[in-house]
Amino acid sequence: MSNVVLPLPATAGPYPERVDPRAGWLDRAAARATGVAARGRAQWRRWARIVGPVAAAGRPLASASDGALREATAALALELRQAGFRENLVARAFALVREAAGRTLGQRHFDVQLMGGWALLGGMVAEMETGEGKTLTATLPACAAALAGVPVHVVTVNDYLAARDAEWMRPVYEALGVTVGVVTHGLEPGARRAAYACDVTYVTNKEVAFDYLRDRLVLGRVTSRSQLLLERLHADRGRLGRLIHRGLHYAIVDEADSVLVDEARTPLIISGKSGDTLEQRVYQEALGLGAQLERDRDFTLDDRERAVRLTPAGLDRLERLGAALGGVWSGPQRRQELVRQALTALCLILRDKHYLVRDGKVQIVDEYTGRVMEGRTWEHGLHQLVEAKEGCTVTGRNDPLARITYQRFFRRYLRLAGMTGTAREVAGEIWAVYRLPVVRIPTNRPVVRRSLGDRVHRTAAEKWEAVVARVAAVHRQGRPVLIGTRSVAASEHLSALLSQAELPHQVLNARQDAEEAAIIARAGEAGRITVATNMAGRGTDITLGPGIAQAGGLHVIATERHDAGRIDRQLFGRCGRQGDPGSYEAILSLEDELVAVHGGGVAGLVSRRRAVRGAQRAAERLHSRMRRDLLKADTQLETALAFSGRGE
Repeated sequence: MSNVVLPLPATAGPYPERVDPRAGWLDRAAARATGVAARGRAQWRRWARIVGPVAAAGRPLASASDGALREATAALALELRQAGFRENLVARAFALVREAAGRTLGQRHFDVQLMGGWALLGGMVAEMETGEGKTLTATLPACAAALAGVPVHVVTVNDYLAARDAEWMRPVYEALGVTVGVVTHGLEPGARRAAYACDVTYVTNKEVAFDYLRDRLVLGRVTSRSQLLLERLHADRGRLGRLIHRGLHYAIVDEADSVLVDEARTPLIISGKSGDTLEQRVYQEALGLGAQLERDRDFTLDDRERAVRLTPAGLDRLERLGAALGGVWSGPQRRQELVRQALTALCLILRDKHYLVRDGKVQIVDEYTGRVMEGRTWEHGLHQLVEAKEGCTVTGRNDPLARITYQRFFRRYLRLAGMTGTAREVAGEIWAVYRLPVVRIPTNRPVVRRSLGDRVHRTAAEKWEAVVARVAAVHRQGRPVLIGTRSVAASEHLSALLSQAELPHQVLNARQDAEEAAIIARAGEAGRITVATNMAGRGTDITLGPGIAQAGGLHVIATERHDAGRIDRQLFGRCGRQGDPGSYEAILSLEDELVAVHGGGVAGLVSRRRAVRGAQRAAERLHSRMRRDLLKADTQLETALAFSGRGE
């Protein structure tokens, strides 16, 4: 065995990163057309060939002392740095990691995890069924790369998972002399720099991308590392010393479909204080003007794209209303933009769904993860209008200083890989955008999770009644129940209904984020009822209590379908993990948001189940188009900025 699977391309510039390729429309079309064929779903046997060599390399390690293990690791590190990632060397690295995990965690990597690690090191997206141990799998390629001197970023979807996974896996890394850092929200620049200086850094997608943008602001138009080194000789604090990253070498993206696809709809923007002197009074006036306009006469709402459009009648009425106020309301362009944003704040951005009000501040809730997005704000005055609507102190507006999409950011890594339980539906898009093939890894044990299908009710009231009845029935069996909801408001509505029915339960949403670990730790106990938003949908391992497997395992109920079927599968994947029994079902209604927004008015013309499935497919197509449009616009903006001489 001698194939090199991780050749890192040579780069120039202040720090290593890949030059973002500029693909024409023909290249993009061809990539999308061949994307499905590139998934590699039938090629898992190719990655199984690593299992035998790892087992052979691991046999003599079983009797080695801890000191001998460290010596073997140091010797292998020299070979990896000299010869690269050859299969025989990778097999030895994986054997060392497996042995270290067995000694420190009491967990040895399964053969299928070795296959997943091999695929990750080869620059693939490994689709591993939920519960198959992706966190432990990531230590294999991370350690192999770190021993070869390649800095590794393990990218997770939230601070909780970044901190949890780093601490959980730290003993494995330290047993091999590999240093581990963690970057979470609120960390000071010096601590961030130290964390990125470690061999392996656990970090959220948001933090790693924003730190990159901060570096771009520091660098400006500098393109030469030698120029920065010369600058440091003549200055106490040159720009090179103020950089946070060491470059974009190798990223392993956990929950890859969430980070690389779902979150790709939102650009990342670093802002500075604006010179705009709009006061709270102006925002209140904008909300007052918006409240005087009548829907469908003066304005229309596009719920699918969250857009407000003023009608000719609305423009005329707004002109008359603005004339009476004077000042900023005299200019038509600013008047219309402010009122459009005010209508968005009033009609489309909803409390306890899109945001929470906590400690007198508006905090955005991530619709995909159900978590508060610390430090994030809406742009173009929308955040200030929501603050004014809620009676909070209005913060100052910010001007964008730098921006990038996740699509463009992650393509700049010299080596990129990902792992998730739900990638096959978007394998074509992942290939088209990132040139990452998807390979499905078989499960360690047969999956015995049972689907009980969907029940679609006519009204939301009927649905909630059925949900409570179903929860009560499963509760009487002594089995734990996890009920998934799409928003904080929905979780609290269901909580009230369960309380009325005298069913004891726990709620996990953005308000209870500090109690997440404790709630999840008990969610698999006998008779437990847990109501959760998407916080319980990814990266959550619910351990079954004594006797629960014999009773049928965890039962999962979805109370709404999501805009992407993959997110539903993540929720259902909380049960039936690692060969445990479990069951799931969906209890829905035709009044659910998905059908109301994306159903196209067909709910009464087709069967209820077909209406839900059709609405979900429509939402998936819409969001796919929005991601393509955003990437295209972002690329065009980058070209324009480069032509004008400005940075990102």
